[in-house]
Amino acid sequence: MEQVNMHIKAVIFDLDGTLANFNLDYKTVRALVKGYLMNRGVPTEILSLKESVFEMLGKAEIWARNTGKSEDFLDKIRREALATTEGYEVEAAGRTSLFPGVVDTLKALRAMNLKIGLCSINSEKSVNRILERFGIATLFDVTISRNQVKHVKPDPEHLQAALKLLAVSPEETVVVGDSRVDMQSAKRLGAIAVGLPTGVSSIGQLMDTGADYVVTSMVDLPFLVELLQKSQ
Repeated sequence: MEQVNMHIKAVIFDLDGTLANFNLDYKTVRALVKGYLMNRGVPTEILSLKESVFEMLGKAEIWARNTGKSEDFLDKIRREALATTEGYEVEAAGRTSLFPGVVDTLKALRAMNLKIGLCSINSEKSVNRILERFGIATLFDVTISRNQVKHVKPDPEHLQAALKLLAVSPEETVVVGDSRVDMQSAKRLGAIAVGLPTGVSSIGQLMDTGADYVVTSMVDLPFLVELLQKSQ
């Protein structure tokens, strides 16, 4: 566990699995993306439905570069592959529920004069639908969906986009997420990584991928941040 040595100014959240239970049919979405990529010439043997959409896209990009495809081709398959999933995401956003304590936690952090950000691999339309449904859009200073960046987390670009708009450094930022990808993203930039084991990753997996702290309930987060502030 690393020593925290800067004043905390911001908290950045993941969305799916951290703030909200996103009821997306991932099997169907993965099958759609795999089918699209195969139709674009990507070899079926390098694609697996056991992998996430972004893992498949990553392999497709490696294949495309190794076979001399242009950057325009890469951008096109990335954009079109994700476009096939957006309707499912927006529809799922209409069934999404917030986890207990989310609204109170966000309000408590704002009362502590912290900047609040959201960094999600979901589409802009689905993210906005969730925030608007529950009336929590105004609780965030910045929201960065996959539409705002070329490369999503754990690529540093995704989190860096949020940090830039919030005007904070990684060392001044707590990143909260439920997955190993969230922890990797935070640690690659030197932010404080807080894991929330809601089902995707276990406490052990979160710690193994860099979590500085783990909270088992969202409502515990303001208390942790307060303790970190007092340790300065």
